Amino acid sequence: MDVQSEKCVMILDEALPLGLVANTAAILGITLGKHLPEAVGADVRDGSGHSHLGIIAFPVPILRGSAAQIKALRERLYDPVYAGLTVADFSDFAQVCKTYDEFTGGLRAVPESDLRYLGLAICGGKKQVNKLTGSLPLLR
Repeated sequence: MDVQSEKCVMILDEALPLGLVANTAAILGITLGKHLPEAVGADVRDGSGHSHLGIIAFPVPILRGSAAQIKALRERLYDPVYAGLTVADFSDFAQVCKTYDEFTGGLRAVPESDLRYLGLAICGGKKQVNKLTGSLPLLR
């Protein structure tokens, strides 16, 4: 991943309570780490010689949007013009599942139109990511 020409952002539902904001960001971050392992830097030692696991090598702005904005953005990302982007989503359906088997088995029966997205993570070319998310404010 070329950090000069690529960008990652997360967009979270601004109406979520703090606990769900944290959970959604954590889930999206872990998913990105799996799909973009090259974005995670090498482990590093501090001045005392203690080892710390590598973290992502570039900033990931956390943006906010309404549920409707996030839904519209997710639907837009299904367009083949965005096929080069890495997109992770986390939905209300996923959030209530207790096991991964429950999630995978149940999701097959849920039409996409019925999902409410709690958050999205988008990584790829800076121009495309900025075009999609540039008007969204930071989550504060």
